[in-house]
Parts: sequence; C-alpha cells; structure tokens
Amino acid sequence: MAHRMLALLCMMLFTLAVGATPPLRGSGDLGLVIERGSGSVRIVDTTRQLEIGRVTGLGDLSHASAVFSRDQRYAYVFGRDGGLSKIDLLAGTLVKRILQAGNAIGGAISQDGRLVVAQNYEPGGIKAFDAETLEQVADVPASYGSEGKRSKVVGLADLPGQRFAYALFDAGEIRVTDLSDPAQPKTAVYPAGKQPYDGLVTPDGRYYIAGLFGEDGLALLDTWQPQLGVRKILAGYGKGETPLPVYKMPHLRGWSIAGNRAYLPAIGHHEVLVVDTRSWQEVGRIAVKSQPVFVMARPDGREVWVNFAFPDNSWVQVIDTLSDTVVETLQPGKAVLHMEFTPRGEAIWISSRDDNTVTVYDTARHAPLKTLGVDSPSGVFFSARAARIGF
Repeated sequence: MAHRMLALLCMMLFTLAVGATPPLRGSGDLGLVIERGSGSVRIVDTTRQLEIGRVTGLGDLSHASAVFSRDQRYAYVFGRDGGLSKIDLLAGTLVKRILQAGNAIGGAISQDGRLVVAQNYEPGGIKAFDAETLEQVADVPASYGSEGKRSKVVGLADLPGQRFAYALFDAGEIRVTDLSDPAQPKTAVYPAGKQPYDGLVTPDGRYYIAGLFGEDGLALLDTWQPQLGVRKILAGYGKGETPLPVYKMPHLRGWSIAGNRAYLPAIGHHEVLVVDTRSWQEVGRIAVKSQPVFVMARPDGREVWVNFAFPDNSWVQVIDTLSDTVVETLQPGKAVLHMEFTPRGEAIWISSRDDNTVTVYDTARHAPLKTLGVDSPSGVFFSARAARIGF
C-alpha cells in the first residue's frame, strides 16, 4: 500500500512539473523594441505580431541599438550611458548588465558570435567582451596625434575574419582591428577625411563606407584590398549647393543595397540618391517629401521605404526600385524613428515615438495590420539580424 501511494505521489509530482514547463519554441521570429524613455525593451513575436515580454532596468536607451547571438536566443543592447545588457529572449529576462564606458553609441558582434564589441565616445575606443559572460577581453583605445588624445568612435561594423571597422570622428581616420586573438589586437589605420560621423559595411562585407561631416563626399575602404587605402566617392554628397537645413544627420546603417544599386539619403536635400555599386558613381536622384533619415530596402530589393527628419517625421514614403519613383505616401504616426522589415519582407514594423505606438504594415498592400502600444518606442531590431554581416 505504501509503495502504491509513493508511486501515485511521484506521478502527480511529475505531472505538475511537466504542466509547469513552458512550451518549446524557436527564437528566429523574435525581436526587440527599444523604449527610450523608460530604459526598457519589449520582446515581440513577429509571426503573431504581439508583445511577449518586457525587460526593465537597462539604463539610458536614448540612442540604443542591439545585436544578436548566432542562435538568436540572446540580444545584446548597447545603451548611451555605456551600458551593455545581455537579454534572454526566450526567458524574457536580463542575464547580465555591465557599465563598460561613460558615453557609448552602439556596437557589433563578431563573425563567430563569440565577441561583442562596443564603440565608445568616452573614453574613445572599442572594447571587446566574451559573448557568454560579458567579461572584457580587449580594450583598444582610439588614440591619435602626438599628444595621445582619444577620439570618439563611430560607425562600428563587423567584418569577416573576426575584424571590426570603425571611424574616428576627431582623428579623421578609418581603422580596422583584427580580434582573432583578443589578447593581442592588431589595428590598421587609414586616413579618411574630415570628421567621419557614421559608417556601414556592404552586405558582402567587402566595402566599408564612412560619411564625412566636415566635407562633401564619402570615404570608401575596400577591405579585400586594404593596401589601396581609402578613396573618396560621391564628391557631391553633403550639403551641396543651396543646402536646406539639416535637422538630423542621416543614418548610414539605413542605406539600402538593392541589386547593383545603393539608395541613400541626400544630406540637406529632399532627395534619395541612387548609386551604382560597381563604379560608386551617382546614377539618379529621387525627389521625396522631406529630408530622409532612413532609406531601407525590402529584403527582396523590390521597394525602398523612407522616413524623414523633423518637421516631416510623421511620414513614410515607398519607392518602387524598377521605376525609381515614389508610389505610396503613408502617415503611421507622430515622430517615426525607425523601421524594420521581417526577415522575408512581408511586413515592416514602424515605431512612432510621440504616439507611443509601433505599427505593423503589410508591404504588399501598404496597409496597416496591427498597432502595438509601446512607451516612447525608437529602435526596432529583429533576431534575424544575427545572420547578416554589418547588423
């Protein structure tokens, strides 16, 4: 009788334990929405188009960004206050948070997913951390000149081969640091031009391009042939003739590569520039509603979606890349800050800070599908970025 009672009790405990276990699921359709005002993030399910969790206590997220682990389970959030936070998307928890600098603005993850690298304004330089533990494994100061001053670092992007490219705003340089052996970083230095303010790498990882705030044009480094040094492209890219006021600098990470063409925001003009990526020459301009900030291609390259700086930051326009014309003008909400396509591009999520909403649009019909309430949303980042170079 006692054995029978014990067996029954064990079975009941097993049933309770199984019942309490959350169902298994993947993480490839998850993502984050940054709540810039409250230092928190919402975890979202892009398939069901809903929020599934919220993580708080992440510090100053006024200019936050995120990268993802190879298995897409973990997100690494870089805060403006130098905070680096590791978030478990499946558990909906903060795994660890460190303060690694005084003032920071973004980061990247290595090709093999083992290193998370932060770019810092103060102190200027980059720091590398073990992706598993967030223990620091490398510190590469952005020192320059005879006095050893340290420059603000911008435009950090991962490259194949455990390398990272970035720009030094104060020094006017592009640097590439090889972290194959984090204990002995190797850095190459290339003169770039006046005040590089942002950078990006092309989807194949070959070209690193830095925008120049102090002069017209862009600086391009062929990372396959770095011995050729930096060359200037698009000499007219900048304030140009009869410039309009620049309310917000365009984000180079929001440029788009579609086929053999790049679509990028014109600084101080109500235009999107079209560039041939084989020659890096301008081949066209598309008139748009206002000064573009993000110019983002749908994953298939068939359309480009554009948002704008103040005072027209409540609008989004859609460009057809066959005709290079605007085919749709939308008004998702007040102060559109960011857009993110789902991995195959059937939908796009658009954050509207001043309306406290994120709106999901059907990209085939250009029609809203769902609206989520989010506190002062800014960046939207999906875990599919884990499989992309430069994201």
